Amino acid sequence: MKDLKAVDFNLLKALDALMDERNVTRAASRLGVTQPAMSSMLTRLRETFGDPLFVRASRGIVPTQRALELAGPLKQVMSEINALLSTTTFDPLTSRQTFRIAATDYALRAVALPLLKALKQRAPNTKLSLVSVEGDQIPARLERAEIDLALVTPEKASPDLHARELFVEHYVCAIREDHPAIQDGNQLTLDQFCSLEHALVSYSGDEFRGVTDEALEQLDKRRQVSLSVQSFLIVPEILRTSDLVAVLPSRLVAGIEGIRTFEPPIALPGFTKTAIWHKRTHRDAAHRWLRAQLFEVCADTRARPGTSASRHSRQHA
Repeated sequence: MKDLKAVDFNLLKALDALMDERNVTRAASRLGVTQPAMSSMLTRLRETFGDPLFVRASRGIVPTQRALELAGPLKQVMSEINALLSTTTFDPLTSRQTFRIAATDYALRAVALPLLKALKQRAPNTKLSLVSVEGDQIPARLERAEIDLALVTPEKASPDLHARELFVEHYVCAIREDHPAIQDGNQLTLDQFCSLEHALVSYSGDEFRGVTDEALEQLDKRRQVSLSVQSFLIVPEILRTSDLVAVLPSRLVAGIEGIRTFEPPIALPGFTKTAIWHKRTHRDAAHRWLRAQLFEVCADTRARPGTSASRHSRQHA
């Protein structure tokens, strides 16, 4: 690579745009230059790094291995330079910032929706992009600036990321409010609970067992799990239109019309929800403000007395 003094900062901006857009024309438009000018910068980038960096594909260009290795450090450098050149204040009333948050479908309902309401009231011109959590890709996506924040369970909070516990969730029984099993006004006994058919949420899509079954086994009891689904979000509608019962995180079904909730007839461990973010946004004024809003909307949740939180990611009950 050439000496640092010979590197044009505009080339780094061009490389960043090319990595994001994977298309010379779109990258040129993003930087406000012509396509020939962008092609010329790509030529200079190749000379600077001694690598093709991008090769043509059926739809645009794809990065070489060397370009992929540069992506993370480049994002960090660009973020630090932007922070250096920008003001240190953030005005939520005038900002047009876009925030990108990764979350499970549970976290979308339990956390992202109240956060969106707060943002619309306090920062009406900001945009919020909500994306799904994809396996073990969260740290890499934070590093590449594809997302700004992730709502996960504690084991996803690797040592090189910033993290803060948001709340400890507990489970409730959920059933349609006119279900014949609860028409006497009483909650379900343990035997009634076990005799009903249950729905269970399993991200793997092929399991009929959760923490409830483990707890029941300690009492030499079993329940009937007849439905397994991969998304929390469909469960309330299933419960409203069937005689199924489900054990669900309390925030998922809070305030949903047609659904009655009550404490399970058996003690169950809850789980912890955590926010994680990269060091590149840790001191940024806009992202500090966003995190403050997130912490505020989550602050009213407390652990249920008598239960402890599980710190693993197995949230299906």
